[in-house]
Amino acid sequence: MGILYIVSTPIGNLGDITKRSLAIFEKVKIVVCEDTRKTGLLFKLLDIENKPKFISFYNEVEDMKINMVLDLLMRGNEVILVSDAGTPLISDPGFKLVRECKKNNIEVISLPGPSAVLAALTSSGLPSDKFIFLGYLPKKKNNRKKLLMDIKTWQETYLQLKSTIIFFETPHSLIKTLDELMIIFGDIQIALAKELSKLHEKTTLGKITDLKKDLKVPKGEYVVLFNLGV
Repeated sequence: MGILYIVSTPIGNLGDITKRSLAIFEKVKIVVCEDTRKTGLLFKLLDIENKPKFISFYNEVEDMKINMVLDLLMRGNEVILVSDAGTPLISDPGFKLVRECKKNNIEVISLPGPSAVLAALTSSGLPSDKFIFLGYLPKKKNNRKKLLMDIKTWQETYLQLKSTIIFFETPHSLIKTLDELMIIFGDIQIALAKELSKLHEKTTLGKITDLKKDLKVPKGEYVVLFNLGV
């Protein structure tokens, strides 16, 4: 049996790549990735001398390619799984592949590294001892509202378990989502993080109404965080 390596990649700053990840990049001959062009460019920017085979593995083709990757692993090949940026499987494809590896007794080794979730949480000023990550909120308004209402009910019921809520949001939906948070939770304190590890990195903490004043034309993906216990 081969080994599946889950390798975290920089979310912006190339200096965040680990020595261990670089060693794996130089060693393994098969890389499963969301976008072969982006991952190929990453290898070039990191001066990786190894020339692996890149296999595309994004959400729309994950189910179709799992058996192919499993076959490679069962024949003794080592395989790297990366996402476009950050830690694989976190709102990115890969969970189903890892699950099948476990079923087939294929070793899975995760190499820790950059994560937008943890970077945003630790720089937010909100409690970090307990948190819930929601990924992207549902696109349908009713489903999104129900999820947020469930969060409110749960946290009001179990006061001792109040956790920081974290989710990703796209720039074109951010204002609408903040308005929905206002309706459900009131003018609560939230944190907004963007461009994490990049040149224009910024994490702000304040009331929704105050933060909205600086969001006339939001750009880039945001991490939104709030905690009803503070």
